Amino acid sequence: MNLITSVSNPLIKHIRALRQKKMRVETGTFLVEGIHPVGEVLQAGWEVETIIYAPELLTSSFANELLARASGLDLQPVSAKVIESLADKENPQGILAAVRQKKMTLAELSAVSRAVALTAPQDPGNVGTILRTVDAVGADALFILDGGVELYHPTVVRASMGTLFWKPVIQTSFQEFLAWAQKAEVQLIGTSAKASLSYKDLIPKPAWALVLGNEQKGLSAEQSAACNLVVSLPMRGRVSSLNLSVAAGVLLYTLAG
Repeated sequence: MNLITSVSNPLIKHIRALRQKKMRVETGTFLVEGIHPVGEVLQAGWEVETIIYAPELLTSSFANELLARASGLDLQPVSAKVIESLADKENPQGILAAVRQKKMTLAELSAVSRAVALTAPQDPGNVGTILRTVDAVGADALFILDGGVELYHPTVVRASMGTLFWKPVIQTSFQEFLAWAQKAEVQLIGTSAKASLSYKDLIPKPAWALVLGNEQKGLSAEQSAACNLVVSLPMRGRVSSLNLSVAAGVLLYTLAG
């Protein structure tokens, strides 16, 4: 296939447009950038539409093995200048892929014993980082409730470090999630700075889901009341709260044991 050297090439313009939410929604595709993430999405078996790569930047044996594994897909070589025009950060690794989105429902979810639910999260970096922690502690799924961050935002994809392609992520409403948890007998553990129960004193049931409010408002009174119990992280310094992904990490490692 001919090397693309123009940043105005129609395919390149289409790929660049996937940086915008409007185009991701319209096409049902999103971008995966970098050698490791592209390798993960291929290994996980997601539907890859196109792989754009710069031969002069992909010099490692791992990168060449990756291209060999993708030989049956639509591979388009481009110049380093073109890759730089598409990359989300400086010094790009030289490869990115346009991938079909997946939308998983509660009905498709198998048995869950450990999970995290985020209510209308606002920071894509937090969502990706929490998904990475979900994987690290061996939890089963992530729920995104009542809107918030778009799952396929480039920052979510990057921060997840490939775990997005392996862990189930279900986007639904809080009420539908609550009904699912009650039917599945999953204990809902809410979080609040005002809770009297310390996270250190919690003994979770065999199946549980950690429920975290969004970065600005936390859980509403109704959401807290819907949880089986609510725990707090003691704040001994001057700060009144932790970053959402940091709090999730502390709580997940404590709950998972």
